[in-house]
Amino acid sequence: MSAPDEVTALPAFSAYGVELEYMIVSHETLDVLPLAGAALHALSGHTGEAPPTEVIEGDLGWSNELVCHLLELKNPKPSASLDRMAEAMTQRVADMNAHLAPLGARLMPGGMHPWMQPRSDTVLWPHENASIYAAYDRIFDCRTHGWANLQSQHLNLPFAGDDQFARLHAAARLILPILPAIAASSPFREGSAAGFLDARLEAYRSHTKVVPSLTGTIVPDTATSREQYAREVLEPIYRDIAPLEGASILQHEWVNARGAIPRFDRSALEIRVLDVQESPAADLAIAAFAADAVRYLYEERAAPLLAQQRFPTQPLSRILLDCARDAELTRISDESYLGLLGYPGKSCTAAGLWSEFADRMAALPMPLLETWRLPIADILKEGTLSRRLVRAAGPSPAPDRLFELYESLCSCLNEGRMFRS
Repeated sequence: MSAPDEVTALPAFSAYGVELEYMIVSHETLDVLPLAGAALHALSGHTGEAPPTEVIEGDLGWSNELVCHLLELKNPKPSASLDRMAEAMTQRVADMNAHLAPLGARLMPGGMHPWMQPRSDTVLWPHENASIYAAYDRIFDCRTHGWANLQSQHLNLPFAGDDQFARLHAAARLILPILPAIAASSPFREGSAAGFLDARLEAYRSHTKVVPSLTGTIVPDTATSREQYAREVLEPIYRDIAPLEGASILQHEWVNARGAIPRFDRSALEIRVLDVQESPAADLAIAAFAADAVRYLYEERAAPLLAQQRFPTQPLSRILLDCARDAELTRISDESYLGLLGYPGKSCTAAGLWSEFADRMAALPMPLLETWRLPIADILKEGTLSRRLVRAAGPSPAPDRLFELYESLCSCLNEGRMFRS
Protein backbone atom coordinates (compact mmCIF):
# COMPACT_ATOMS: atom_id res chain seq x y z
CA MET A 1 0.00 0.00 0.00
CA SER A 2 1.87 3.06 -1.24
CA ALA A 3 1.50 6.39 0.50
CA PRO A 4 -0.53 9.10 -1.26
CA ASP A 5 1.26 12.06 -2.78
CA GLU A 6 1.26 14.47 0.14
CA VAL A 7 2.06 17.36 -2.22
CA THR A 8 -1.41 16.99 -3.77
CA ALA A 9 -3.25 16.00 -0.56
CA LEU A 10 -5.55 18.76 0.67
CA PRO A 11 -4.81 20.27 4.10
CA ALA A 12 -7.30 19.69 6.90
CA PHE A 13 -10.42 21.88 6.68
CA SER A 14 -9.45 23.33 3.30
CA ALA A 15 -12.34 21.49 1.59
CA TYR A 16 -15.28 19.20 2.29
CA GLY A 17 -17.00 16.27 0.63
CA VAL A 18 -20.66 15.43 1.25
CA GLU A 19 -22.67 12.38 0.18
CA LEU A 20 -26.46 12.22 0.75
CA GLU A 21 -28.42 8.99 0.28
CA TYR A 22 -32.10 8.97 -0.67
CA MET A 23 -34.68 6.23 -1.18
CA ILE A 24 -36.67 5.92 -4.40
CA VAL A 25 -40.33 5.37 -3.53
CA SER A 26 -43.66 5.14 -5.26
CA HIS A 27 -45.27 8.54 -5.66
CA GLU A 28 -48.62 6.99 -4.80
CA THR A 29 -47.86 4.53 -1.98
CA LEU A 30 -44.35 5.60 -0.82
CA ASP A 31 -43.24 1.94 -0.96
CA VAL A 32 -39.62 1.50 -2.09
CA LEU A 33 -39.08 0.98 -5.81
CA PRO A 34 -35.92 -0.52 -7.41
CA LEU A 35 -35.60 2.20 -10.06
CA ALA A 36 -32.07 3.55 -9.57
CA GLY A 37 -30.94 2.11 -12.89
CA ALA A 38 -33.84 3.66 -14.78
CA ALA A 39 -33.25 7.01 -13.05
CA LEU A 40 -29.54 7.05 -13.93
CA HIS A 41 -30.39 6.00 -17.49
CA ALA A 42 -32.82 8.91 -17.80
CA LEU A 43 -30.42 11.40 -16.24
CA SER A 44 -27.48 10.45 -18.44
CA GLY A 45 -29.28 9.84 -21.71
CA HIS A 46 -27.25 6.62 -21.79
CA THR A 47 -28.47 4.17 -24.43
CA GLY A 48 -26.48 1.09 -23.39
CA GLU A 49 -28.09 -1.99 -21.92
CA ALA A 50 -26.59 -1.44 -18.45
CA PRO A 51 -27.15 1.91 -16.74
CA PRO A 52 -24.21 3.95 -15.51
CA THR A 53 -23.35 3.65 -11.84
CA GLU A 54 -22.52 7.36 -11.67
CA VAL A 55 -23.60 10.50 -13.54
CA ILE A 56 -21.58 13.68 -12.93
CA GLU A 57 -22.85 17.09 -14.03
CA GLY A 58 -20.67 20.03 -13.07
CA ASP A 59 -19.83 20.10 -9.37
CA LEU A 60 -22.42 17.49 -8.34
CA GLY A 61 -23.30 13.95 -9.28
CA TRP A 62 -25.65 11.04 -8.66
CA SER A 63 -24.58 7.45 -8.11
CA ASN A 64 -25.79 4.12 -6.80
CA GLU A 65 -24.40 1.62 -4.30
CA LEU A 66 -25.61 -1.85 -3.31
CA VAL A 67 -29.42 -1.62 -3.62
CA CYS A 68 -31.64 -0.56 -6.48
CA HIS A 69 -33.93 1.74 -4.46
CA LEU A 70 -31.09 4.10 -3.46
CA LEU A 71 -29.54 7.14 -5.11
CA GLU A 72 -26.63 9.12 -3.69
CA LEU A 73 -26.12 12.83 -4.34
CA LYS A 74 -22.57 14.10 -3.82
CA ASN A 75 -19.87 16.57 -4.76
CA PRO A 76 -17.23 14.31 -6.38
CA LYS A 77 -14.49 16.91 -5.96
CA PRO A 78 -14.05 18.44 -2.48
CA SER A 79 -15.51 21.92 -2.14
CA ALA A 80 -13.89 24.77 -0.24
CA SER A 81 -17.33 25.99 0.88
CA LEU A 82 -20.62 24.44 1.92
CA ASP A 83 -22.78 27.57 1.97
CA ARG A 84 -23.87 27.43 -1.68
CA MET A 85 -24.01 23.64 -1.98
CA ALA A 86 -27.40 23.32 -0.26
CA GLU A 87 -29.16 25.39 -2.92
CA ALA A 88 -27.45 23.48 -5.72
CA MET A 89 -28.30 20.12 -4.15
CA THR A 90 -31.92 21.14 -3.65
CA GLN A 91 -32.14 21.95 -7.36
CA ARG A 92 -30.61 18.58 -8.26
CA VAL A 93 -33.16 16.81 -6.06
CA ALA A 94 -35.99 18.62 -7.86
CA ASP A 95 -34.44 17.68 -11.21
CA MET A 96 -34.17 14.03 -10.19
CA ASN A 97 -37.78 14.03 -9.02
CA ALA A 98 -38.72 15.32 -12.48
CA HIS A 99 -36.90 12.33 -14.03
CA LEU A 100 -38.63 9.95 -11.61
CA ALA A 101 -42.14 11.37 -12.03
CA PRO A 102 -42.88 9.58 -15.36
CA LEU A 103 -41.90 6.35 -13.58
CA GLY A 104 -44.43 7.03 -10.82
CA ALA A 105 -41.66 7.61 -8.31
CA ARG A 106 -40.01 10.26 -6.15
CA LEU A 107 -37.18 10.61 -3.62
CA MET A 108 -37.77 10.15 0.11
CA PRO A 109 -35.44 11.49 2.85
CA GLY A 110 -34.88 10.15 6.36
CA GLY A 111 -32.41 7.65 7.81
CA MET A 112 -34.73 4.63 7.37
CA HIS A 113 -37.83 3.85 5.37
CA PRO A 114 -40.54 3.63 8.06
CA TRP A 115 -42.28 0.46 6.84
CA MET A 116 -39.89 -1.24 4.40
CA GLN A 117 -39.57 -5.04 4.68
CA PRO A 118 -35.97 -5.70 3.59
CA ARG A 119 -36.43 -9.45 3.20
CA SER A 120 -38.96 -8.99 0.40
CA ASP A 121 -38.26 -5.45 -0.84
CA THR A 122 -34.49 -5.58 -1.41
CA VAL A 123 -33.08 -5.77 -4.94
CA LEU A 124 -29.29 -5.73 -5.15
CA TRP A 125 -27.62 -3.60 -7.84
CA PRO A 126 -26.87 -6.06 -10.69
CA HIS A 127 -24.54 -3.92 -12.81
CA GLU A 128 -21.11 -2.41 -12.13
CA ASN A 129 -19.59 -3.64 -8.83
CA ALA A 130 -22.21 -6.40 -8.67
CA SER A 131 -19.54 -8.95 -7.73
CA ILE A 132 -18.63 -6.88 -4.66
CA TYR A 133 -22.27 -6.63 -3.59
CA ALA A 134 -22.76 -10.36 -4.17
CA ALA A 135 -19.80 -11.05 -1.87
CA TYR A 136 -21.27 -8.80 0.82
CA ASP A 137 -24.63 -10.55 0.45
CA ARG A 138 -23.10 -14.02 0.61
CA ILE A 139 -21.16 -13.22 3.79
CA PHE A 140 -23.46 -10.82 5.66
CA ASP A 141 -26.96 -11.18 4.11
CA CYS A 142 -27.78 -7.75 2.68
CA ARG A 143 -31.56 -8.26 2.85
CA THR A 144 -31.71 -6.72 6.32
CA HIS A 145 -32.28 -3.24 7.68
CA GLY A 146 -28.57 -2.87 8.46
CA TRP A 147 -27.70 -3.13 4.78
CA ALA A 148 -30.76 -2.31 2.68
CA ASN A 149 -32.58 0.29 4.78
CA LEU A 150 -30.20 2.88 6.12
CA GLN A 151 -29.73 6.20 4.38
CA SER A 152 -26.94 8.39 5.72
CA GLN A 153 -24.87 11.46 5.11
CA HIS A 154 -21.14 10.87 4.74
CA LEU A 155 -18.94 13.84 5.59
CA ASN A 156 -15.40 13.72 4.18
CA LEU A 157 -12.67 15.82 5.80
CA PRO A 158 -9.23 15.90 4.10
CA PHE A 159 -5.85 15.58 5.73
CA ALA A 160 -2.25 15.89 4.51
CA GLY A 161 0.18 13.55 6.21
CA ASP A 162 0.27 11.64 9.46
CA ASP A 163 0.24 14.64 11.80
CA GLN A 164 -2.98 16.02 10.35
CA PHE A 165 -4.49 12.55 10.22
CA ALA A 166 -3.72 11.95 13.91
CA ARG A 167 -5.22 15.28 14.97
CA LEU A 168 -8.29 14.90 12.77
CA HIS A 169 -8.92 11.33 13.90
CA ALA A 170 -8.56 12.25 17.59
CA ALA A 171 -11.00 15.14 17.30
CA ALA A 172 -13.55 13.22 15.23
CA ARG A 173 -13.68 10.23 17.60
CA LEU A 174 -14.64 12.60 20.47
CA ILE A 175 -17.39 14.31 18.45
CA LEU A 176 -18.73 11.08 16.96
CA PRO A 177 -20.74 9.90 20.03
CA ILE A 178 -22.92 13.01 20.20
CA LEU A 179 -23.66 13.43 16.50
CA PRO A 180 -26.95 11.46 16.72
CA ALA A 181 -28.12 14.13 19.17
CA ILE A 182 -28.38 16.56 16.26
CA ALA A 183 -28.80 14.17 13.31
CA ALA A 184 -31.16 11.36 14.37
CA SER A 185 -33.92 10.99 11.75
CA SER A 186 -34.92 7.31 11.92
CA PRO A 187 -37.44 6.68 14.75
CA PHE A 188 -39.65 4.16 12.91
CA ARG A 189 -39.02 0.66 11.57
CA GLU A 190 -41.49 -1.74 9.94
CA GLY A 191 -44.38 0.59 10.72
CA SER A 192 -43.74 1.03 14.45
CA ALA A 193 -41.63 3.07 16.85
CA ALA A 194 -38.19 1.45 16.79
CA GLY A 195 -37.22 2.16 20.40
CA PHE A 196 -34.26 4.22 19.13
CA LEU A 197 -34.52 7.71 17.72
CA ASP A 198 -31.54 6.75 15.56
CA ALA A 199 -32.67 3.27 14.60
CA ARG A 200 -30.44 3.42 11.52
CA LEU A 201 -27.36 3.60 13.72
CA GLU A 202 -28.66 0.79 15.93
CA ALA A 203 -29.14 -1.41 12.85
CA TYR A 204 -25.74 -0.39 11.54
CA ARG A 205 -24.01 -1.45 14.78
CA SER A 206 -24.68 -5.13 14.12
CA HIS A 207 -24.83 -5.35 10.34
CA THR A 208 -21.38 -7.00 10.12
CA LYS A 209 -21.66 -9.15 13.24
CA VAL A 210 -20.39 -12.17 11.29
CA VAL A 211 -17.01 -10.36 11.26
CA PRO A 212 -17.08 -8.03 14.31
CA SER A 213 -13.73 -6.43 13.51
CA LEU A 214 -15.29 -4.57 10.57
CA THR A 215 -17.24 -2.22 12.83
CA GLY A 216 -15.50 -2.62 16.19
CA THR A 217 -17.59 -0.55 18.59
CA ILE A 218 -18.38 2.02 15.83
CA VAL A 219 -16.27 4.62 17.65
CA PRO A 220 -12.69 3.96 16.52
CA ASP A 221 -9.71 3.50 18.79
CA THR A 222 -6.99 6.16 18.78
CA ALA A 223 -4.68 6.10 15.75
CA THR A 224 -1.61 8.25 15.23
CA SER A 225 -0.32 7.21 11.81
CA ARG A 226 -1.25 5.46 8.61
CA GLU A 227 1.18 2.65 9.41
CA GLN A 228 -0.36 2.08 12.86
CA TYR A 229 -3.89 2.13 11.44
CA ALA A 230 -3.00 -0.42 8.78
CA ARG A 231 -1.35 -2.69 11.35
CA GLU A 232 -3.97 -2.47 14.10
CA VAL A 233 -7.22 -2.06 12.13
CA LEU A 234 -7.01 -2.94 8.45
CA GLU A 235 -4.73 -5.98 8.62
CA PRO A 236 -6.87 -7.71 11.30
CA ILE A 237 -9.97 -7.04 9.19
CA TYR A 238 -8.35 -8.55 6.10
CA ARG A 239 -7.19 -11.53 8.14
CA ASP A 240 -10.65 -12.09 9.64
CA ILE A 241 -12.51 -12.04 6.33
CA ALA A 242 -9.89 -14.02 4.38
CA PRO A 243 -11.33 -17.49 5.17
CA LEU A 244 -14.82 -16.54 4.01
CA GLU A 245 -16.05 -17.55 0.58
CA GLY A 246 -15.43 -14.87 -2.04
CA ALA A 247 -13.96 -12.41 0.48
CA SER A 248 -10.79 -11.73 -1.52
CA ILE A 249 -12.66 -9.08 -3.50
CA LEU A 250 -13.31 -7.17 -0.25
CA GLN A 251 -9.65 -6.81 0.77
CA HIS A 252 -9.70 -3.01 0.52
CA GLU A 253 -9.76 -0.21 3.07
CA TRP A 254 -13.39 0.64 2.23
CA VAL A 255 -14.52 -2.63 3.86
CA ASN A 256 -13.80 -0.97 7.22
CA ALA A 257 -17.22 -0.07 8.67
CA ARG A 258 -16.43 2.07 11.72
CA GLY A 259 -18.27 5.31 12.31
CA ALA A 260 -15.29 7.31 11.04
CA ILE A 261 -12.85 5.70 8.64
CA PRO A 262 -9.69 7.04 7.02
CA ARG A 263 -9.68 6.76 3.25
CA PHE A 264 -5.96 6.85 2.66
CA ASP A 265 -6.56 6.37 -1.05
CA ARG A 266 -7.91 9.93 -1.13
CA SER A 267 -6.41 11.32 2.11
CA ALA A 268 -9.75 11.97 3.80
CA LEU A 269 -11.53 10.96 6.98
CA GLU A 270 -15.11 9.84 6.27
CA ILE A 271 -17.66 10.35 9.07
CA ARG A 272 -20.57 7.90 8.70
CA VAL A 273 -22.87 8.26 11.71
CA LEU A 274 -25.12 11.05 10.38
CA ASP A 275 -28.69 10.18 9.37
CA VAL A 276 -29.80 11.95 6.22
CA GLN A 277 -32.22 14.81 6.94
CA GLU A 278 -35.39 16.19 5.37
CA SER A 279 -33.59 18.64 3.05
CA PRO A 280 -30.08 19.34 1.77
CA ALA A 281 -30.14 22.62 3.73
CA ALA A 282 -30.56 20.69 7.00
CA ASP A 283 -27.91 18.14 5.98
CA LEU A 284 -25.37 20.79 5.02
CA ALA A 285 -26.00 22.69 8.26
CA ILE A 286 -25.31 19.54 10.29
CA ALA A 287 -22.24 18.77 8.18
CA ALA A 288 -20.91 22.29 8.70
CA PHE A 289 -21.62 22.21 12.44
CA ALA A 290 -19.92 18.84 12.80
CA ALA A 291 -16.91 19.98 10.76
CA ASP A 292 -16.48 23.14 12.84
CA ALA A 293 -16.84 21.13 16.06
CA VAL A 294 -14.13 18.73 14.91
CA ARG A 295 -11.97 21.72 13.97
CA TYR A 296 -12.51 23.25 17.41
CA LEU A 297 -10.98 20.16 19.01
CA TYR A 298 -8.38 19.74 16.25
CA GLU A 299 -7.05 23.18 17.15
CA GLU A 300 -6.85 22.07 20.83
CA ARG A 301 -9.17 24.84 22.01
CA ALA A 302 -10.75 22.58 24.65
CA ALA A 303 -8.07 19.98 25.43
CA PRO A 304 -4.54 19.08 24.26
CA LEU A 305 -4.08 16.43 21.61
CA LEU A 306 -2.52 13.90 23.97
CA ALA A 307 -5.49 14.08 26.34
CA GLN A 308 -7.85 13.54 23.40
CA GLN A 309 -5.88 10.53 22.19
CA ARG A 310 -5.66 8.94 25.64
CA PHE A 311 -9.41 8.97 26.24
CA PRO A 312 -10.65 5.35 26.16
CA THR A 313 -13.01 4.08 23.50
CA GLN A 314 -15.57 2.22 25.62
CA PRO A 315 -17.05 5.32 27.34
CA LEU A 316 -17.36 6.96 23.92
CA SER A 317 -19.21 3.92 22.58
CA ARG A 318 -21.61 3.98 25.54
CA ILE A 319 -22.39 7.66 24.92
CA LEU A 320 -22.94 6.92 21.22
CA LEU A 321 -25.42 4.15 22.04
CA ASP A 322 -27.23 6.39 24.53
CA CYS A 323 -27.48 9.17 21.94
CA ALA A 324 -28.73 6.70 19.32
CA ARG A 325 -31.54 5.80 21.72
CA ASP A 326 -32.51 9.20 23.14
CA ALA A 327 -30.85 11.71 20.79
CA GLU A 328 -30.78 15.26 22.17
CA LEU A 329 -32.35 14.29 25.52
CA THR A 330 -29.52 11.89 26.38
CA ARG A 331 -28.08 12.59 29.82
CA ILE A 332 -24.26 12.72 29.73
CA SER A 333 -22.56 12.41 33.12
CA ASP A 334 -18.99 11.48 32.20
CA GLU A 335 -17.08 14.45 33.65
CA SER A 336 -13.84 13.51 31.91
CA TYR A 337 -15.54 13.47 28.54
CA LEU A 338 -17.37 16.73 29.18
CA GLY A 339 -14.09 18.30 30.26
CA LEU A 340 -12.38 17.29 27.02
CA LEU A 341 -15.11 19.14 25.13
CA GLY A 342 -14.76 22.17 27.40
CA TYR A 343 -18.10 21.79 29.19
CA PRO A 344 -17.86 23.38 32.67
CA GLY A 345 -20.46 21.24 34.48
CA LYS A 346 -20.62 17.67 35.75
CA SER A 347 -23.70 16.58 33.80
CA CYS A 348 -25.91 17.80 30.98
CA THR A 349 -28.17 16.69 28.18
CA ALA A 350 -26.65 16.17 24.76
CA ALA A 351 -28.67 19.17 23.57
CA GLY A 352 -27.23 21.24 26.40
CA LEU A 353 -23.71 20.17 25.47
CA TRP A 354 -24.25 21.07 21.82
CA SER A 355 -25.79 24.44 22.81
CA GLU A 356 -22.78 25.27 24.97
CA PHE A 357 -20.50 24.15 22.17
CA ALA A 358 -22.37 26.26 19.61
CA ASP A 359 -22.16 29.38 21.79
CA ARG A 360 -18.42 28.97 22.25
CA MET A 361 -17.81 28.35 18.55
CA ALA A 362 -20.03 31.25 17.52
CA ALA A 363 -17.69 33.59 19.43
CA LEU A 364 -14.78 32.48 17.23
CA PRO A 365 -14.05 32.95 13.52
CA MET A 366 -15.23 29.44 12.64
CA PRO A 367 -15.22 29.18 8.82
CA LEU A 368 -18.58 27.41 8.38
CA LEU A 369 -20.50 29.34 11.03
CA GLU A 370 -22.97 31.06 8.71
CA THR A 371 -23.91 27.75 7.11
CA TRP A 372 -24.99 26.17 10.41
CA ARG A 373 -25.91 28.98 12.83
CA LEU A 374 -29.64 29.40 12.15
CA PRO A 375 -30.60 25.81 11.15
CA ILE A 376 -28.75 24.37 14.14
CA ALA A 377 -30.45 26.87 16.44
CA ASP A 378 -33.79 25.52 15.14
CA ILE A 379 -32.72 21.90 15.65
CA LEU A 380 -31.51 22.58 19.20
CA LYS A 381 -34.78 24.37 19.96
CA GLU A 382 -37.28 22.08 18.21
CA GLY A 383 -35.37 18.79 18.47
CA THR A 384 -33.90 16.35 16.00
CA LEU A 385 -35.96 15.34 13.00
CA SER A 386 -36.71 12.08 14.83
CA ARG A 387 -38.07 13.99 17.81
CA ARG A 388 -40.23 16.16 15.55
CA LEU A 389 -41.58 13.12 13.71
CA VAL A 390 -42.46 11.29 16.94
CA ARG A 391 -44.06 14.44 18.32
CA ALA A 392 -46.21 14.70 15.20
CA ALA A 393 -47.02 11.00 14.92
CA GLY A 394 -47.43 9.98 18.54
CA PRO A 395 -45.85 6.87 20.12
CA SER A 396 -47.94 4.35 18.13
CA PRO A 397 -48.73 5.92 14.76
CA ALA A 398 -51.37 4.41 12.51
CA PRO A 399 -50.27 3.53 8.96
CA ASP A 400 -52.17 6.44 7.42
CA ARG A 401 -50.51 8.88 9.83
CA LEU A 402 -47.06 7.56 8.95
CA PHE A 403 -47.93 7.94 5.28
CA GLU A 404 -48.98 11.57 5.81
CA LEU A 405 -45.78 12.37 7.70
CA TYR A 406 -43.45 10.84 5.15
CA GLU A 407 -45.36 12.36 2.26
CA SER A 408 -44.70 15.68 3.98
CA LEU A 409 -41.01 14.78 4.29
CA CYS A 410 -40.88 14.08 0.55
CA SER A 411 -42.30 17.55 -0.07
CA CYS A 412 -39.72 19.08 2.31
CA LEU A 413 -36.97 17.40 0.32
CA ASN A 414 -38.28 18.54 -3.04
CA GLU A 415 -38.79 22.11 -1.83
CA GLY A 416 -35.64 22.38 0.28
CA ARG A 417 -37.29 23.24 3.61
CA MET A 418 -37.20 21.94 7.16
CA PHE A 419 -39.95 19.81 8.66
CA ARG A 420 -42.03 21.45 11.38
CA SER A 421 -43.98 19.25 13.76
